[in-house]
Amino acid sequence: MKLTRRQLLESWWVLPVAGTLGTLGYMADYAYRLTFDKRNPGPPHYLPGPDLALVPAAALGSEYAFYEFSYRQGRVVTPCILMRIPIATPTSLNLKGEHFAGFSRVCTHLGCHVNPVLNTKVLDLSFNYPATHPMLGCPCHFSVFDPLQQGKCVIGKALYPLPRVRLAAQDGLLRATGLEPPPPGHP
Repeated sequence: MKLTRRQLLESWWVLPVAGTLGTLGYMADYAYRLTFDKRNPGPPHYLPGPDLALVPAAALGSEYAFYEFSYRQGRVVTPCILMRIPIATPTSLNLKGEHFAGFSRVCTHLGCHVNPVLNTKVLDLSFNYPATHPMLGCPCHFSVFDPLQQGKCVIGKALYPLPRVRLAAQDGLLRATGLEPPPPGHP
């Protein structure tokens, strides 16, 4: 079947309509993944590691006080963070009514280092997330991770939660004893 020039010009509108519908479908899928398709932290799967002394529990005297450290497993050195949190979570360390949680500082999106964001107004304005408590934020692509939800990403491009650090205490000294691996295919 041979198309005439007139027939071709009469159906030109199909291309921009198909392009527009394809773009809208892609944007809807992207918005869904960024907002609703976040992975929940499951049961912990810690890789064994060295017993590393961190800091006395008394040094983290207030809620959301933090301590940054590096944890070595074999040849891999992972920047991590220890936080005092106000409530217990399934993987937090409870010590005399105080709760502590540890996380890798490597964002599960592209591997940038997450930082504690203690000012909720900064989370609201810079990360576009109306938080009610301090969280961990990635400055590269603005993912926000909630320490009260075991490091779950609550907004941003990251889909997976931060790997958790297994904590222990001995004579009031907090210790790191293991670390979860990063999600498959991630930094």
